[in-house]
Amino acid sequence: MSEAVAEARVIPIRGGGRERAADTRNGSGRPGPVPVTSAPPDPSVWEQKITEAMAFVRRRLTGEYEVDEFGFDPDLTDNLLMTPLRPLYEKYFRVEATGLSNVPAEGGALIVANHSGTMFPMDSLMTGVAVHDHHPGNRHLRMLGADLVFNVPVLGALARKAGHTLACNPDAERLLRRGELVGVWPEGFKGIGKPFRDRYKLQRFGRGGFVSAALRTGAPIVPCSIVGAEEIYPMLGDLRPLARLLGLPYFPLTPTFPWLGPLGLVPLPSKWYIEFGEPIRTDGFDQHAAEDPMLVFNLTDQIRETIQQTLYRLLTQRRNVFLG
Repeated sequence: MSEAVAEARVIPIRGGGRERAADTRNGSGRPGPVPVTSAPPDPSVWEQKITEAMAFVRRRLTGEYEVDEFGFDPDLTDNLLMTPLRPLYEKYFRVEATGLSNVPAEGGALIVANHSGTMFPMDSLMTGVAVHDHHPGNRHLRMLGADLVFNVPVLGALARKAGHTLACNPDAERLLRRGELVGVWPEGFKGIGKPFRDRYKLQRFGRGGFVSAALRTGAPIVPCSIVGAEEIYPMLGDLRPLARLLGLPYFPLTPTFPWLGPLGLVPLPSKWYIEFGEPIRTDGFDQHAAEDPMLVFNLTDQIRETIQQTLYRLLTQRRNVFLG
């Protein structure tokens, strides 16, 4: 009777620049799984990051950067201001953006979205990250904000540096004629300050000033629907006397604020969805279309209804507020 001999197979494994032999025989004499070794971090990635950081510092010290007439500093925005927003977008809110192909790759366009947030307008910031980091054109979203934003020390200056300006028709038209991508949230404080029971119910869209700006410049209007921002600070009440004393549009009471102090300012990690709808063209109207109140009203109502119906659809598809 011949004796069966189990032999070890030797397989060369490459990793970390070296070769070694692995015995793939397990206890039964049959080949076992090959051990997998994790590759060490690529030093070239860190070298590139350090080089880029040093180049950024050099540009700031030597003044080799441009600022436009609105105060927009794209170099500072790309390398500093957007840096803390990306982890929020990718890891904390886990934003899923769809329909980005509906956003023009170039030329003036107006993005119109629903508004919420209670404490901070995080929805506008996350929309800006979606357009800049995930759109093929890597476009900057020039947002139109309320006067209050630009009256706050430091915050107002940073908003200008990031390319934002007052929500007024002259500024909106100037940006659109220059071929910029402009973002507007027509609900204003009525949207971000509404109670939690009214979440995802669109408030009034003002008088349609954004539609007039688009008609005068022939810029397309892209409806944008955002789900997830309503849950980051659920507003349960409003201390109006205190709000009037502080000169604020409202003073929110949430499950964590002001009860937990500064910790109450930490947003809840809801799951977000941002959908960009098909653009509504305005270049087919005559030059006096912006002066027609009925046309402006109808277009405003059409955009509002489009966003509202998209919100309802996204909400029916969402299984869980925090898990998506």
